[in-house]
Amino acid sequence: MANLSPEQIKKYQDKGYLSPIEALTKDEANEVKEEIEFIEKKWPNELKGLGRNYVHLISPIFDKVVHNSKILDTVEDIIGKNILVGGTTLFIKDPDKKGFVSFHQDAKYIGFEPHNWVTAWLAITDSNEENGCMRMYSGTHKEDLKVHNEKFNDGNLLTRGQTVENVPIEKTEPVILKAGQMSLHHPKIVHGSGINRSDKRRIGFVIQSYIGTNVEQVIGKVYVQQARGEDAFNYHNHVERPTSTMGEKNINIRKIAMEELSNIFYIGLEKKGKF
Repeated sequence: MANLSPEQIKKYQDKGYLSPIEALTKDEANEVKEEIEFIEKKWPNELKGLGRNYVHLISPIFDKVVHNSKILDTVEDIIGKNILVGGTTLFIKDPDKKGFVSFHQDAKYIGFEPHNWVTAWLAITDSNEENGCMRMYSGTHKEDLKVHNEKFNDGNLLTRGQTVENVPIEKTEPVILKAGQMSLHHPKIVHGSGINRSDKRRIGFVIQSYIGTNVEQVIGKVYVQQARGEDAFNYHNHVERPTSTMGEKNINIRKIAMEELSNIFYIGLEKKGKF
């Protein structure tokens, strides 16, 4: 069932992103927040560093989000009816005025080709300019991939600190979201975010990414779930959905998946970052 209007689809195609989109109820967003806090309290190290990735493999609550039909309806309008979940990442900014995301393009380092994929960024808490919301450089998805400098700089929430230099901030657009809303963005759009200047935590739950079944991982291996339709290509390893939080089988699957993801993120480098 189509969820996006023709005007919304055109806006995505023209700008390289679309927001805000209603995705979760406030109660559903709060359920995700509570699950994060529960895991952090009971298993303090599981969501740190590389552990912020593939979180949908260790919790039925996180898993329920990535298979949410309302979200998938919008994604289908962008990439088609045959959809895989390629990964998830938590982007958490504590009110310490340290964490930021340098301007970058996802397609530069993730390895999914062709670019029939889209990232869904879900606000679990409100995301605004004060607490470090994303900023999009509209239209840059129509350009070639840009040079990225790998800085490994303190506070950068990206793996390599990969950075597109000299992005004119005044030309970027803030992606302001209420808890439960989401944005969709193109693999090639230049985007980033600043530090959290508020006194509260900012939490983003990111499906990075929903990929069409025709998309290959050209520099490594990924572990996927079928979200919708059929996979006639079978390029990737399919894994089961979790039935309990931090179940042993799912922990082991995620460990393997994270090791492969780390190989993708740091391919060609001797040095690795904390993510």
